[in-house]
Amino acid sequence: MFIGEYRCKIDDKGRVVIPSKLRKEFYQKNVKNVFITRGLENCLFVFPEGMWILQTEKLKNLPFTKGDPRAFTRLFFSGAFESKIDGQGRIVLPQNLSSYAGLVEDIVIIGVGDRLEIWSEKNWQEYSKKALESYVKTAETLLSG
Repeated sequence: MFIGEYRCKIDDKGRVVIPSKLRKEFYQKNVKNVFITRGLENCLFVFPEGMWILQTEKLKNLPFTKGDPRAFTRLFFSGAFESKIDGQGRIVLPQNLSSYAGLVEDIVIIGVGDRLEIWSEKNWQEYSKKALESYVKTAETLLSG
């Protein structure tokens, strides 16, 4: 399970070092490649291979005859990129995805259970500030039994 919030930088070749605590999760599960695609709220989703396969299975079951699922899967898959985790724990972020998420140099990587998300530092600050305002109300709605 991926957890935590980490401040990182993108190098001039579009690579980012996955923080060591998160890399441990990949190494323990023998993950050598990740799949990166457009996330929601202008971030990037980073899936380990196994979770990518599970996610694609879910999406394959959406009805392609309906507009919303068709549009979502088009954008989700057309932006997808497979990146090898190199010997220094880095992954490559392609330019089109970096542009989509507004990534320049300072970024934030967060663990979100089964995936990582990569945010521009500015977008993460704005999003998390706004989300914190409704955190208690959301918890009450989602977790009330």
